[in-house]
Amino acid sequence: MSRIIAIASQKGGTSKTTTCRNLATVLKEKGYKVLVIDSDNQANLTDCFGIEKPEQLEVTLYDLMEKVIMEEDLPKKEEYIITKEEIDIIPASIKLSDIEIKLVSAMSREYILRTIIDEIKDDYDYILIDSMPSLGLMTLNVLSACDSVLIPATAEYLSAKGLELLLKTIFKIKKRINKNIEFEGILLTMFESRTNLSKDILNMIKNSYGDYIRVFETVIPRSVKVGEANAKSKSIIEYMPNNKAAIAYNNFTDELLNYSDEDSSQIKEVI
Repeated sequence: MSRIIAIASQKGGTSKTTTCRNLATVLKEKGYKVLVIDSDNQANLTDCFGIEKPEQLEVTLYDLMEKVIMEEDLPKKEEYIITKEEIDIIPASIKLSDIEIKLVSAMSREYILRTIIDEIKDDYDYILIDSMPSLGLMTLNVLSACDSVLIPATAEYLSAKGLELLLKTIFKIKKRINKNIEFEGILLTMFESRTNLSKDILNMIKNSYGDYIRVFETVIPRSVKVGEANAKSKSIIEYMPNNKAAIAYNNFTDELLNYSDEDSSQIKEVI
């Protein structure tokens, strides 16, 4: 049975895409069958896997969602799944910018992405969805389709402050649309252990949310090598496996996997 994890943040620059890329790589190396879905019109995750000129692909996530909206049959899986490094990918392109307009008038508009995932989810152990940094209809689709949400946040005041709005949105979705949604937890990224600010923000997040949302013990340190890896369309795991960020992503994945279902954070209205 697959587990569908949305990697979501309403603020950009939180290493959301980098986390999705590296989590997928570690899960694959541990023997899991993994699908990643790029639901961001900037197509950064698509680019991180070395898929060039996605706007020229015959089928991207936009085309699949359009077919569901128009009540047309989806193409065969091999027509839209791209495999890189033994990880399956549903790519995005700039065309996805237009999907919000089409979703406005669509029937059951919040379930369009779920319809696509339901067709293929039994083929995978994990499905990771990289969401766009907004709380629009596309993100609503992502949160409606997932089992749980992983929230990357940087050790900065505005990033920590932005958690409140995202958490309130997720609670509303649990109440009205996806009653089974859970939190995987909050992951601190681009962490600088030498600065008091990073330590203070981590403590603030733990004090504010730690009683009802898991804050991962593992933090992802800032490293220029991560940017280099992204530029070369590689995970930091492959690019420099002994790098501090690569080690941290391995540790984080272990922590995530060791977190049993019975211990997972149930979303409740406490904010």
